[in-house]
Amino acid sequence: MTTTLLIQTESSPLTVSLPAVAPMTHNEFYAFCQANRDLRIERTATGDVVIMPPAFSDTGNRNFNLAAYLWVWTEQDGSGLGFDSSSGFTLPNGATRSPDAAWIKAERWNSLSEAEKASFAPITPDFVIELRSASDTLTSLQAKMQEYMENGVLLGWLIDRKHRTVYIYRPNQAPQVLENPDVVSGDPELSGFTLPMAKIW
Repeated sequence: MTTTLLIQTESSPLTVSLPAVAPMTHNEFYAFCQANRDLRIERTATGDVVIMPPAFSDTGNRNFNLAAYLWVWTEQDGSGLGFDSSSGFTLPNGATRSPDAAWIKAERWNSLSEAEKASFAPITPDFVIELRSASDTLTSLQAKMQEYMENGVLLGWLIDRKHRTVYIYRPNQAPQVLENPDVVSGDPELSGFTLPMAKIW
């Protein structure tokens, strides 16, 4: 049995195989992430561990802006909770994913136990945003967005800064492609939420 580590570099992922090591249990993966807090770590549905470096400074600034806009709307709307890129969620397929920004309806979040909330919560966000960085391939992010949809996400945005394009994902629909939009709207799923793109590009 082999555990695979996928280490994301600036140019491409680096695959490291660890022969005869069984896939990490949920608790082992949690402990591994706790011991490597400076890294963004995800796990695929098949148990492969994906290690990503800290975001470059310009991407970190854009992520901050994303979270700020979502926070303002979340406080005004009051129907859910927002999460930043350091948050991990365990999807129904077993993958642990950390979108760049996420939002969950309050009643769904409040249905979790305190222990579940304090770990990689076993819940699929209602809304996710992925912001493509220099080290991300578009195809890998598109696959991740499809995984989100298959696991219950209601609305997803994939933002490709390089090409000034936003892909809007909804369940059982082909992605909607917006080229160089000034504003992206979350209606109707996130009524009234809009993201001005000037500080994201």
